[in-house]
Amino acid sequence: MITCSAPGKIYLFGEHAVVYGESAICCAVELRTKVHVEKSNDILIESTLGTTGIDYEIHPYVSYAIEKMQRLTDITGVRIRIESEIPVGSGLGSSAAVTVASIQALNHLYECGLSLEDIARTGHEIEKMVQGNASPTDTYVSTMGGVVMIPQRKQLPLLKCPIVIGNTNQFSSTKELVGNVANLRSEFPTIIESILFNIGQMSMIAEKFVHEGDYMTIGKLMNVNQGLLDAIGVGSAELSSLVYAARNSGAICAKITGAGGGGCIISLADDNTAMTIAKAIEDAGGEAIITKNTEEGVRLEPLNG
Repeated sequence: MITCSAPGKIYLFGEHAVVYGESAICCAVELRTKVHVEKSNDILIESTLGTTGIDYEIHPYVSYAIEKMQRLTDITGVRIRIESEIPVGSGLGSSAAVTVASIQALNHLYECGLSLEDIARTGHEIEKMVQGNASPTDTYVSTMGGVVMIPQRKQLPLLKCPIVIGNTNQFSSTKELVGNVANLRSEFPTIIESILFNIGQMSMIAEKFVHEGDYMTIGKLMNVNQGLLDAIGVGSAELSSLVYAARNSGAICAKITGAGGGGCIISLADDNTAMTIAKAIEDAGGEAIITKNTEEGVRLEPLNG
């Protein structure tokens, strides 16, 4: 058996704007999806969603990963078992993590020789097949780890502060939300394109402060980014409740991460405030997760992993 894992991700800046070629800053977090693979008589995919064969409704990302890898090698029977710490539909890159971990696990099992760049590219192709208009950000960061500026693919220094995630536990559809923003952009192109441009500009400005470890200034910009995301209609009352709960309990900043509509917010904290912020998020009705940035992307786990 081969086991590979890949991390989830959060956006510091740039969600939605990155779909239109603007810059984003995204970082891998130490919440991981593990994919166990072994050769079998049949194709089986097992997860908390159920046990299926190739199934583009229940397990679309893994099914397309198998299909892609079948073009490189003879996969007639394989058992794939998925374990994940990343909530589905939460804006934390669950689909990218399972896609990237599946490709890498099959790559090792069948000795296909794919590079990390190959895996990131193939993962992005799969996300586009499932979601329609998908950014390469999630799959690239899940593959490479660290803090990355997209589309430049520039590695930035790691964040050295706690990250507190607040989960509304409300599913959000990336495909639907990206489509809603596209419709709004078509209806009001001058206004919406300007907002998306400015979201991208925040990434460019923030790069300097990430290098300097200036989390207070990063936080000010992240809070502005949150206001612009609300302006393009991807917020919700539940997300706003968690954003303000985090800010009011001492967070440096708090904003949506990912597509919005539901899912998660993120906040930057310090060692003295992380627990207080987590409690405030839970008191506001969310699920809190304290995590950290990680430099490790997709990796091969030990045999007992």
